[in-house]
Amino acid sequence: MHVRQEGPRDAPALALVHGLAGSTHWWDAIVPELAGAFRVIRIDLLGHGRSAKPEGPGYRLPEHGRRVGSALDQLGVEQIVGIGHSTGGLVVTALAEERPGLVTALALIDTGPRLDAFISNGFAGRLVLAPGIGALLWRVRTDGLIRKALSTAFSRPGYEVPQQIVDDVRAMTLHGSVATAQGAEDYMRQRPVPARLAALGKPLLVIFGAEDHRWRPSSATDYTAVPGARVETLPGLGHSPMLEDPQQTMALLLPFLEAHAPA
Repeated sequence: MHVRQEGPRDAPALALVHGLAGSTHWWDAIVPELAGAFRVIRIDLLGHGRSAKPEGPGYRLPEHGRRVGSALDQLGVEQIVGIGHSTGGLVVTALAEERPGLVTALALIDTGPRLDAFISNGFAGRLVLAPGIGALLWRVRTDGLIRKALSTAFSRPGYEVPQQIVDDVRAMTLHGSVATAQGAEDYMRQRPVPARLAALGKPLLVIFGAEDHRWRPSSATDYTAVPGARVETLPGLGHSPMLEDPQQTMALLLPFLEAHAPA
């Protein structure tokens, strides 16, 4: 597991978990500000970024969550606020379900609440994940195809996807991408995310881009069923607001973290 740390080691700890086909680099725009007051721990999930990319099992959401917990144990971290983007929000939820004493609060960014709220990965994204044709496209994928597959992750007009993000997608295996996607579907099919979070009773912040093209933005209201949850929608932004507009994202994150980060 590839882990990056920034900020004072004795500061309250945050664990940042990226989404499907992402990496620690998806947090680059907000980490410098977070690291001024927090111990920021970024983790590449199995099959992603610079972490190992084995074939075979191990990509179910509880397994992803378990490995994040093990990495934090090795760092000597006893409590964190879990911050997850998209599928990463499912991972920190799964971690909190298994290790409620480790996760004091959760912040989810554009994490779909239920399967029927899903819109689309876009035409290129659907092709890449399709049986047969997906394997062929994966072998010949170009930067242009990757950018098309990523297009539904960004909605701000004129936003240019950083080359590092394209490179991280290129470095993935098809198995890691498909297995993690299937794991996320299975996890959400078993129980909607708001019901899982309501049972946990943890402080919760949900941030959604109002122009999200992967999950219906209106579905963010499902999270109001979680007692005490704060649900915020950012106008003009899509599925990845922490990249499209880090300032707006931080304006919502920081007060929540200051109130709920472990001492």
